[in-house]
Amino acid sequence: MGSNPIADKFSQPLDRVAWVAMAILTVIIAAILLTGERTAPSVREFSWDEQQIGAEDRAFIMTFSRPMNRESVEDHLKIEPPLPGKISWAGRRMAYTLDRPAPYGFEFQVTLDGARDRFSDPDDESAQIQPFLSRFRSRDRAIVYLGVEPEERGRLILYNLSTADETTPRKTILTPKELWVTDYEPYPEGDRILFSASDRLSFLQGRFEQQLYTVTTGIHPDIPGEPPPDPKPPGKIERILDSQEYQNLSFDLAPNGQIAVVQRIPKDNPGQVSLWKIEPGKAPESLGNEPGGDFMITPDSTGVVVAQGQGLANLPLEPNAEPLDFMAQFGQILSFKRDGSAAAMVKFNTDYTRSLFLVIPAQGVQKELWRTNGSILDAQFSPNGDILYCLLTKLIPGDEYQEEPYIAAIDLNTEQLQTLIVLPQQREIQMSLSPDGLGLLFDQIFVASGEENPAVSTDLPRTSSGATVTGSRLWLLPLTGAPPAEEVKGELKPEQLPFSGLQPDWLP
Repeated sequence: MGSNPIADKFSQPLDRVAWVAMAILTVIIAAILLTGERTAPSVREFSWDEQQIGAEDRAFIMTFSRPMNRESVEDHLKIEPPLPGKISWAGRRMAYTLDRPAPYGFEFQVTLDGARDRFSDPDDESAQIQPFLSRFRSRDRAIVYLGVEPEERGRLILYNLSTADETTPRKTILTPKELWVTDYEPYPEGDRILFSASDRLSFLQGRFEQQLYTVTTGIHPDIPGEPPPDPKPPGKIERILDSQEYQNLSFDLAPNGQIAVVQRIPKDNPGQVSLWKIEPGKAPESLGNEPGGDFMITPDSTGVVVAQGQGLANLPLEPNAEPLDFMAQFGQILSFKRDGSAAAMVKFNTDYTRSLFLVIPAQGVQKELWRTNGSILDAQFSPNGDILYCLLTKLIPGDEYQEEPYIAAIDLNTEQLQTLIVLPQQREIQMSLSPDGLGLLFDQIFVASGEENPAVSTDLPRTSSGATVTGSRLWLLPLTGAPPAEEVKGELKPEQLPFSGLQPDWLP
């Protein structure tokens, strides 16, 4: 009788062990398939874990170890303090998009407990997610301004409204006494400030010798998804543009922080005003454009809108480029919506009134929002772009020309204007909307009368009209952050800040 190959093979000791092992594995696999995986689901990744976020950070991502019952996750997810938002899913990844930027100066806690995976029995407690806890924080509420007190005049000062650590000073003077700062603009991350300044003696003697510098703020924002920055102390100054051959006038910093545009005049040809592009590591480059007035870099950091002749030209940031567009009906650009989809512009009418327009180029929309016989000094979009905060004036009836300034909010959904606060009579006011949209800064300047000027110290600041500034208060107007229809209801009450200064601005 012939032998059975299979039986002979199974009769070998090693073969018997292998067959037994295979049988055991088969039983285990079958048990898993029948009973399911017994380990609890978990959060594998949270994109804002222990991070610091800014107004530009509008969504976080949660990645789970396996597919989840979405309704149970949405019901059990908690954020304290609350941050309203919307949830969307893509497989095991959940995105939470904030309705509005997170308010600055807070720490937030995210918890998820009690949610379960998609295929589990609702009564099976072992299928509930491993309890999850994480924290993140928003940037500090910090402002910058120009000093007016004796030891601070003409110097750039940082004040942190959120500092809770007693070892960290709230107030930091960023620039030395030898420099007199005339204008400034923070970089997008708030770690540096671009500013123009003359040496103090030249400035006080009336010589216009502005140079461009950067200064560190000492703030080190953590950007989600990027390595931590190298700490740099506040007050480290670097000159990026001198004034040997050119007078440097106004400037603007691109939203990406990589380009600055400066209006310059050759000292040997004072009639030739032009725009220059300044980039790190490169020599200044003239754009070769026609002379113009006020200008602003576009939100995509690739172009500049400049007042030329009787309109606004949109120029690429390239030498001798032809305009991409020319808007003859407008005379001034005030601001862009953050995503660049809309702009606030001013039209100077033939009846000596001024009109504030909302311009949406992609839709061909040019909508008049407000017409006034006074002035339109500023307009800034809320973070969501649904409200336009405006600094306006109206003429006071009488023989003497006087303007009454006020701050108003226009709900762009209804096009209704609501006055928020009427300001003391003064022409030069600077307004700044906080990056989270919850506060407006503005200054209140006091000037010497004509007969007082001769006795006033020569090292006091002056307005653009030459009036001597004897003092200035800084005010914060809190905004509710409620939906537009509620946000502009009633006149709000400003709070005087406990220090004096000029030209206040928020750090991003």
